[in-house]
Amino acid sequence: MVNTKDDKMGNILVTGAAGFIGAFLSKKLLECGKTIIGIDNCNDYYDVSLKEARLQMLSKYDKFTFIKMDIADKQALDDLFAKYKFDIVVNLAAQAGVRYSIENPQAYINSNMIGFFNILEACRANPVKHLVYASSSSVYGANKKVPFSTDDMVDNPVSLYAATKKSNELMAHCYSKLYSIPTTGLRFFTVYGPMGRPDMAYFGFTNKLRKGETIKIFNYGNCERDFTYVDDIVEGIIRVMDKPPFVKTGEDGLPVPPYAIYNIGGGRPENLLEFVDILQQELIRAGVLPEDYDFDAHKELVPMQPGDVPVTYADTKALERDMGYRPTTTLREGLKQFAQWYKEFYL
Repeated sequence: MVNTKDDKMGNILVTGAAGFIGAFLSKKLLECGKTIIGIDNCNDYYDVSLKEARLQMLSKYDKFTFIKMDIADKQALDDLFAKYKFDIVVNLAAQAGVRYSIENPQAYINSNMIGFFNILEACRANPVKHLVYASSSSVYGANKKVPFSTDDMVDNPVSLYAATKKSNELMAHCYSKLYSIPTTGLRFFTVYGPMGRPDMAYFGFTNKLRKGETIKIFNYGNCERDFTYVDDIVEGIIRVMDKPPFVKTGEDGLPVPPYAIYNIGGGRPENLLEFVDILQQELIRAGVLPEDYDFDAHKELVPMQPGDVPVTYADTKALERDMGYRPTTTLREGLKQFAQWYKEFYL
């Protein structure tokens, strides 16, 4: 948990603060009395009204400052760091989505590569106690060994999105080594929950089912995903924030850079068909779908999509060992929360 007894954390920068994880992380930190500067470019990759609703949720906190900014804008970012002298930076700003990276690769280079480089340079020029950044389970590519471990080789990405996230890890390692910047990368596994991203499967399925459209379930329903509820992700980030890696001496007598990587996932892979079945049950329970909804008539089993992988499953032993934490929210409870929010927001 966040250390609330003393304010070890001064100014905290959360990039992507209008995003799904960024907004919930900021909210939790603000509830603990922390001072948060949030930035986001609020692009229209998905429904901007969702980003506005998240920012509205945060605006009631006196210690929250929002600045509309793109991390690809180096000068603006440098000025921000010089002004606020951040203790901790949590970089969640990124162009997300596997399939979109096939259609619009330039967006991923601008945000995930140039933007992340600008963050690293700003941390070098304005030293921080800890840089925590979002990586992704996508870096594991088509690995057949499960569960995915941070000790696994991750040199075979199957999407540009995954390649940019792997590049972030390499860049962070380099800056940790050269400039002793404490960095921790977090490989998130299929995050879901209220106020989530509409391009995620559970959200898109809900929109289509509500309209009476047919949903496509890829790999004929044989995909498995390590779904992780947003509150569990936030708890994991916060625990990591408060424990930066430090420079150690290696067996060769040389310094080992202050660099770490963790998986954050539920550790319980769920079959996609079962996931969708629980989703429709909770949507009916919440009143989003009628009680007599014919789910079977609205699903279609189709082959795997390019850029997708059949199974994602996190080995979370390192997170449990170092942070004493593993996610606990069940899939049914998480989808129940989503369904209730969806009804309140859209119906």
